[in-house]
Amino acid sequence: MFPGWLQIALVALLIILLFGRGKISDLMGDVAKGITSFRKGLKEDPADAAAEEAKPVSDARVIDGETVSPTETTAEKEKTDA
Repeated sequence: MFPGWLQIALVALLIILLFGRGKISDLMGDVAKGITSFRKGLKEDPADAAAEEAKPVSDARVIDGETVSPTETTAEKEKTDA
């Protein structure tokens, strides 16, 4: 058995009274932003994302006056120092 129009209207009225118009409109705005962001993510070209990942990043750090690469291990550093 399906609820009648009067029962649906009563539930809608109770929801509006409990949460208020402001909270419901904020929630709907957040849902809309999420859908828009999701659609934008679907439209992005996967080749562009791969090109961004392929860019080399220089992440050298200076520790005690020496430039240290994060991929450089301690053993490699000792070989270059010797």
